[in-house]
Amino acid sequence: MRPDAGALTAATAPAGTPSRRSWRLHGGRGLAGLALPLALALGWEAAVRAGLAQGRLVPPPSRVLATLWGLAESGELWTHVLASLTRVAAGFGFGALAGIAVGALTGTLPLVRRLIDPSLQALRAIPSIAWVPLFILWFGIFEASKITLIAVGVFFPVYLGVAGAIAGVDRKLVEVGRVFRLSRPALARRILLPAVLPATLVALRTGLGLGFMFVAAAELLGASEGLGYLLLDGQQLGKPDQIVAAILAFAGLGKLCDAVLVGLTSPLARWQDTARESL
Repeated sequence: MRPDAGALTAATAPAGTPSRRSWRLHGGRGLAGLALPLALALGWEAAVRAGLAQGRLVPPPSRVLATLWGLAESGELWTHVLASLTRVAAGFGFGALAGIAVGALTGTLPLVRRLIDPSLQALRAIPSIAWVPLFILWFGIFEASKITLIAVGVFFPVYLGVAGAIAGVDRKLVEVGRVFRLSRPALARRILLPAVLPATLVALRTGLGLGFMFVAAAELLGASEGLGYLLLDGQQLGKPDQIVAAILAFAGLGKLCDAVLVGLTSPLARWQDTARESL
C-alpha cells in the first residue's frame, strides 16, 4: 500500500516550518485576545453616548483615540515614546546582564550564594519608589538615575530566574555528563545551558515588564520627556483623556517590546517539546 502523500509530506517537512493551519491558529488566538478589550471599550462608548455615564473622569474611547491622534500628529507622542523606550532599553540591558551574571554565580557556587543571596533578598523587598531619592542624590535628576532605577527593577527577577533554574537542574543530568567525562565548559554548554535557558527567557520577559513599571516611577518624579511625564502632565492639567492615552501607549509599547523579545529568543528554545505553548 502506498503511503498517503499528505502524510509523507508532513513527515518529511522540517520541524520548524510553520503550516498554514498553525498560522491560522495563531491568528485566531490573536484576534480572540482583542475581543475582551474591544467589548469593554465599545460598551463604555455606548454607555456614554446613551447618557448612562458622564465620561468625565473615565473618558470614552473616542476621546482617548482623538487625544492619541492629536499627540501623534503633532509629534509629541513619538518624542515621549522614544524617551521611555531608550530608558527601558538601557536599563533592561544593564539589569539583565547583571542578573544573569550574579544569578549564575550564586547558582553554581554555594559559598557565593550563602554570602550574597540573603542581602539580595532583603534588597528585593524595597519598594521602587524608595530608591528614587537616593539615586537622585547620587546621580542627579538626569538620565543616569532613571536608567539605574530601571536596571534595579530588571535585575531581581532575572537574578531569581537564573539562580533558581541552575539550582533546579536535575542532578541525574549532571551525573550523565560526568559519566561521559565532559569537561566543565562542555558540561555547562551541553547540559546546564539547555536546562536553564527556558526559565531564563521567562525571567527576561518578567524583567522587561518590570522595566516598564520602573520607568513610569522614574519619569513621574523628574523628567521632561517620556510617557510617565505625559501621565503627570495630564494629572496636573486635569486631562483624564491624556492620562488614559498615556496608559494605552504604555500598554501597547510594552506588548510590542515583549513580542519582539519573544520573537528573538523563541528559536533558542525551539527544541522543547512542551505540553502547551508559553504565554
